[in-house]
Amino acid sequence: MASEIRRVVAGASIGNAVEWYDFAIYGFLATRIADKFFPPGNDTAALLNTFAVFAAAFFVRPVGGFVFGPMGDRIGRQRVLALVILLMSGATVAIGFLPTYASIGLFAPLLLLLLRCLQGFSAGGEYGGGAVYLAEFARTESRGLTVTFIAWSGVVGFLLGSLTVTLLGGVLGDAAMDGYGWRIPFLIAGPLGLVGLYIRMRLEDTPQFSELSRADRVASSPLRTAFTTSWRPILQVIGLFMVFNVGYYVVFVFVQSHLIKTRGFSASQASVSMTLATTVALVLILPLAALSDRVGRRPLLIAGSAAFIVLAYPLFSLLNSGSLAGAITAHCVLAAIESVYVATAVSAGVELFATTVRYSGFSIGYNICVAAFGGTTPYIVTWLTAATANPAAPAWYLTAAAILSLLTVRTVRETARRPLPQTVDQPAGVKPVG
Repeated sequence: MASEIRRVVAGASIGNAVEWYDFAIYGFLATRIADKFFPPGNDTAALLNTFAVFAAAFFVRPVGGFVFGPMGDRIGRQRVLALVILLMSGATVAIGFLPTYASIGLFAPLLLLLLRCLQGFSAGGEYGGGAVYLAEFARTESRGLTVTFIAWSGVVGFLLGSLTVTLLGGVLGDAAMDGYGWRIPFLIAGPLGLVGLYIRMRLEDTPQFSELSRADRVASSPLRTAFTTSWRPILQVIGLFMVFNVGYYVVFVFVQSHLIKTRGFSASQASVSMTLATTVALVLILPLAALSDRVGRRPLLIAGSAAFIVLAYPLFSLLNSGSLAGAITAHCVLAAIESVYVATAVSAGVELFATTVRYSGFSIGYNICVAAFGGTTPYIVTWLTAATANPAAPAWYLTAAAILSLLTVRTVRETARRPLPQTVDQPAGVKPVG
């Protein structure tokens, strides 16, 4: 059993890392994309347009959740996970071949928008599906650790994207990166996607879904069932993931561009800061997830959101102090706080739903939250910084999200060490029969 779980974790995690590498490199190349795909003359406007396209992909993610979630609850988790990685990698490779604004004018940002929306559509089925897949294979006493590999592997994808961009910049130099080097990270998505697809095609479906299928208890309309029976957990997931998403996209997307455009650090210095912050998250997330299996999900969710409320503004003040060491320290501490929340939120979210609607319910709630509070975050905090002339203004947005998530945590029951319910009429914590 342990070897089967290791194989499942490896398969789901590798595929998810590839997905999030694909999705993240756009953010790491935002300043270069702004120069290539939008009219020259106003750097701030170009960067805002780049982040607007970044956000547009997130607005499409709920559509992906509405499509792939019910599909996963009807035909199985494994098949949908194989499909979404194929769509994501194909769209990413296509971005690498796009002509620029200098070549085709306004068609360049329009094509970029189209491909980013395809990425967002496929991502709508990825994160929730991977989390559900791992939850349904996991042992009850270690489900938090097992599920959190999906969040951890997402950070691995971000780190892989950051390292790829940093190494290429160091090897090729700014002139070559501006000329053709920015395309290479997108093109790398092709072979990475094929590897992820091969791994996922060799996985089996989860025991819980297979049991439902054999008993002919698969929901005929998972979407309708999710909204009629599980609307409360859907709303709770939206609230839980507010600070998760705002914090994630502030720490792992916005800060890098902020250090370059607002604070005047070089691209290589900002990349070093991003790499170190991401490494902090990688080191902390899994041990914290294991801790949540022992002490519960709620204590860590409360600690993470409370830490953002208290420390967001002081840390942004340090980030903007003008000292590279201070900026890196603040960036790493922000990543550490985000890790406390990330390590717990995913498992807490999927545990709120029954197997019959788990893929649908979690994907819908999570992707609605990502659309509203994830992809919009770089745009909103960039606008806040410019509108207020206060480089610490992003902390206000982060603090507000943390307050709302903390209030939501107070409404969520403790789910650690409790069996997952199979059907919506089975109370949580009651062992499935069959």
